[in-house]
Amino acid sequence: MLTLGCKVNQFETQALETVLAGRGHRVLPSPEGCDAFIVNTCAVTAESGRKSRQAIRRLRRLCPGAICAVCGCYAQAEGEKLEELGVDLLGGSGGRMAFAEELEKLFAVRRAARVTDDPMKRRTFERLPAGNLGERTRALLKIQDGCDNYCSYCIIPHLRGPVRSLPKQEAAAEAERLAREGYRELVVTGIEIASYGRDLRDGSSLADAVCAIAAAAPTARIRLGSLEPRAVTPDFARALAQAGRI
Repeated sequence: MLTLGCKVNQFETQALETVLAGRGHRVLPSPEGCDAFIVNTCAVTAESGRKSRQAIRRLRRLCPGAICAVCGCYAQAEGEKLEELGVDLLGGSGGRMAFAEELEKLFAVRRAARVTDDPMKRRTFERLPAGNLGERTRALLKIQDGCDNYCSYCIIPHLRGPVRSLPKQEAAAEAERLAREGYRELVVTGIEIASYGRDLRDGSSLADAVCAIAAAAPTARIRLGSLEPRAVTPDFARALAQAGRI
């Protein structure tokens, strides 16, 4: 598996690895000899798209008989271009479980398939397993997806859809599990985590989620990924201080 782009992409690749391993598949350390390879693409810049195409071509040359499966933001934005490269399975920026299931089907029926949806119609947070098959030191914990900001320079809201949040109780339960498994550092991440809780309609904020995670995993170091300065308010700092984390 090859991942381009942000920590959310890294989390989703690790989740796919966990899901596929749980279904009896083996993740190889290098592409040589693989039956299938997955490229999780990025579209945040034109260069990201170029690197995504380049990676697909390179892996096609290295593994000519393998199934080529591609997902991520660039696949969501430029699916037709990637299909022209001979992609066997095209996914988008969501629906990771459906993507894994369709990949399994391709082993029996070698026919090109597409698993994409309309990001703007997404209303629920897709729950995926956190954790890293390769190490037990640091784990990414995704608690938020989507963005409602629509900055003029950024395509990501159009590719990820509206804000969706993992309820803080579920985030805390996942953090507790990770700490129990021996992870010493949890990186809380999302597409725009400052917007966490906006969709939940229960008053939850990012500070509430972080405090719940910290309480559930008291021995783990908690880091925040991709945090915008506007999220660090006096209330946010006060909440973390009360949780004993600053």
